[in-house]
Amino acid sequence: MSFSIDGKTAIVTGAANGIGLAIARHFVEQGANVVFADMDEKRLKKEIEDIAEQENVTYFAGDLRERLTVANLLSATVDAFDQIDILVNASRQVIPTDAFDHKDSSIETLFEQNVLTALRLSQAVAKRMKQQVEVRDDECIGTIVNLSSLAAQRAQPELLGYSVSTAALDQMTRSLALAYAGSGIRVNAVAFASLMSASLQATLKENPDMRKDIEEHTPIGWIASANEIVDTVQYLASDASRFVTGQVVTVDGGRGLLDAVSAPAH
Repeated sequence: MSFSIDGKTAIVTGAANGIGLAIARHFVEQGANVVFADMDEKRLKKEIEDIAEQENVTYFAGDLRERLTVANLLSATVDAFDQIDILVNASRQVIPTDAFDHKDSSIETLFEQNVLTALRLSQAVAKRMKQQVEVRDDECIGTIVNLSSLAAQRAQPELLGYSVSTAALDQMTRSLALAYAGSGIRVNAVAFASLMSASLQATLKENPDMRKDIEEHTPIGWIASANEIVDTVQYLASDASRFVTGQVVTVDGGRGLLDAVSAPAH
């Protein structure tokens, strides 16, 4: 069975930059109808201007922490493509946390962005997926893929809020998978370590020694590009993984096999 997503409709959040943008553009290349969703409308328009006129591309700008915005996103998707088959929760935020400061609000902020927003959108999309099918056979009617991190498995005090929120996201993935299995909706996650994002590239310019540190703690020996993550996301979004649900698939070059590392896993 191929990893085909041709003709399916996908919502990808966090699609104005980084891994979210890479996934969304890859899905377009694979023939999917794609809604690029992000709160940064200006950047979103800029990043997709070369493909914006394609029939299988549209975008939605809004703050998905707001419940009304979630409803509007679903309406915009259905108006454009009639249905929803795939949701990729790629929007995530990383903020350092001061573990000694009880006034530090980063944990609340990260839970809202990385967990609760993904949860509310997943619930709304799953409900829509069920409504689209009058009589379900044994086929999967929809799939949800969350983006997680190796930080969920590795204690890093400076990333306390991020580590805790991604660990919660992993458990949310398993819980929703169990809740939705009977309805034919699969829920999985992809966890990765350091990714050569624009923010990491900027950090490495300021701290060249960090690159060596990360590479030395990655058995395969290099820092992943976004393209090395997107194929796994496509697999989980496709019918090739029709018997896979509730899994957190780690794509980290073997990094998680080692002891806790000093280099940030984001």
